[in-house]
Amino acid sequence: MVAVSQRYEELHPGVRIHWDKRTLDEFGHKPIDTLIQDFDLIVIDHPWAGFCFRRNLVCDQKKFFTGEQWNELEKNCVGASFESYVFNDQLLAIPIDVAAPVPSWRPDLIDKNDLYVPGTWDELITLADRKHVVMPGFGADLFLNWLMLLHALDALPFENTETIAEKEKAIEAASLLKRLAEPMPGEITAWNPIMIAELMTRYDRFAYCPFAYSYSNSRPSFVSKPLQYGNLIQLYGKPLRSILGGTGISISSGCKETALALDFSLYCASAEVQSQIYTYAGGQPARKEAWHDYGLMSFTGGFFCNSLLSHKNALIRPRYDGYVPLQEKAGASLQQFILGEISQNRMWETIGTYYRESRGYKTDHYKT
Repeated sequence: MVAVSQRYEELHPGVRIHWDKRTLDEFGHKPIDTLIQDFDLIVIDHPWAGFCFRRNLVCDQKKFFTGEQWNELEKNCVGASFESYVFNDQLLAIPIDVAAPVPSWRPDLIDKNDLYVPGTWDELITLADRKHVVMPGFGADLFLNWLMLLHALDALPFENTETIAEKEKAIEAASLLKRLAEPMPGEITAWNPIMIAELMTRYDRFAYCPFAYSYSNSRPSFVSKPLQYGNLIQLYGKPLRSILGGTGISISSGCKETALALDFSLYCASAEVQSQIYTYAGGQPARKEAWHDYGLMSFTGGFFCNSLLSHKNALIRPRYDGYVPLQEKAGASLQQFILGEISQNRMWETIGTYYRESRGYKTDHYKT
């Protein structure tokens, strides 16, 4: 973003764009209303849509678009990355980044230890039991990977406003994660996807990660021990579909330079910028043109071509007002469960309470 902003400033004398950074956890969970008043632009995640529009924190960018601009972005963003920002016929943000949990591995360690890249859940467990597998156990990551398994088990997540999913399948999904985590160190509960990528590219402790939000800058030009990325494994004969991440640029409702803010956002999201400055400076673009660019495939060590299918098939998260805190709260219960600190029933009851709270129900109406 800094590199793109610098070039935009050069093309528009007199314009200055200054970015402040947040941590990954702050990006996902720190309430937007505590930030947006101080900024014209904010990089945002799609689950914030209901929260932001209900409080009039950001502009509905759809009203600024021509039909041609709208169709061009809708057609040329990877998977559901554009659709994820369209909420109640309003546009929360312009997509600039697409990400999803996908497998990553160290090809050198796979070869050195005479291992193989798993294609099924059973093969993954076999590899994990040999202590070669790691996954992020950060609360939000556990929750989102649990959602991935709920979808795989046809557990109908979020279709009922009182119950997050079918109980038996919800417990089965959590038990699958617990079984996978058993051979791993308990420290995984403090490791997010960035930490996992750093751990795997700097040390030789783990050879494979089955699903963590993707970071294409784990590329040959950036690290000495690059990762290779691929598509998700199968569970019970069906490929998993992970949960969409990525980012978009929102414009604050208090912005006094709306036209300029929109022009910069569209510049950042353009095919030319996404395929050039944005990616070469370390970005992970949302545009299809960049993902299909042969030169970038080579530059990113095959990341785009090898993991495109999983990114295209990733599922949109809920976006109702109240959803975002659920990721952390329910994730903490899943952490306790995989560590053996609470029973499966206690986990289910606690997550159920948090879910009903997120939907606006009073928790004292339910026993926990």
